[in-house]
Amino acid sequence: MTDFLAALLLGIIEGITEFLPISSTGHLLVAERWLGHRSDLFNIAIQAGAILAVVLIYRDRLWQLLQSFLRPAGAATVFGQAPRDYAYKLATAFGVTAVLGLGVKKLGWELDDAVAPIAWALILGGAWMLLAEHFAARHAARLGERSTITWTVAVLVGVAQVLAGVFPGTSRSAATIFAALLLGVTNRAAATEFAFLVGIPTMFAATAYELLELYRDGGIAGEDWGMLAVAFTASAVTAFAAVKWLLHYIQSHRFTVFALYRFVLGAALLLLVPAG
Repeated sequence: MTDFLAALLLGIIEGITEFLPISSTGHLLVAERWLGHRSDLFNIAIQAGAILAVVLIYRDRLWQLLQSFLRPAGAATVFGQAPRDYAYKLATAFGVTAVLGLGVKKLGWELDDAVAPIAWALILGGAWMLLAEHFAARHAARLGERSTITWTVAVLVGVAQVLAGVFPGTSRSAATIFAALLLGVTNRAAATEFAFLVGIPTMFAATAYELLELYRDGGIAGEDWGMLAVAFTASAVTAFAAVKWLLHYIQSHRFTVFALYRFVLGAALLLLVPAG
């Protein structure tokens, strides 16, 4: 396989899996075993492409949140909440992630990227998703549809992002969406939007941090910038399409299909482990 095609495929895989609740890290770690390991800068580039796609999708919401500080009077609500209050909760979730994430980084807490732990994370994550859907349905039946993001939800979504970073295969989007669902946000669209919006500064910060470390270590020299451009573009385009599809899908469907996919993929990987 040519380097061009491998870069294209890895960009597509990142774009599809970064914001769907199926784990981009898990898919990329497995894909690289067939397509070849890529540099840290390559991984940063495809992640940046996915972030750009979500920024473009939520550009109106981001502008609304910014305007709530510039022109607070008469601002439209965000799922029934004042935009400024919603923005403060996004900032809280990001702050929790930043503080805990730096602590985890300093302590060196990181799991091995072997296939077996990823497979188990996929399976356990699928069970977590089904559990969250079950309790969300019970909450909705008892209390009605709830879209409000509480301070508790904001804090624990931040914690969930850190846990997803420690355990490859968990999926940042799955951890955050289903943390919100378990805590009583029964509106799937509200839980998903909050998870994606808090993911924007989180992923930007993580990308900038990794890029700075790479620059300091001299890891930027010798890169094939053409391949980076191909992978970045593929990731951005496919992430845009994947998120647009997901936002439409969850209007009338549960996340059950993603849980089942995780079970199947996790079981398949466990079967492949003995054979290498």
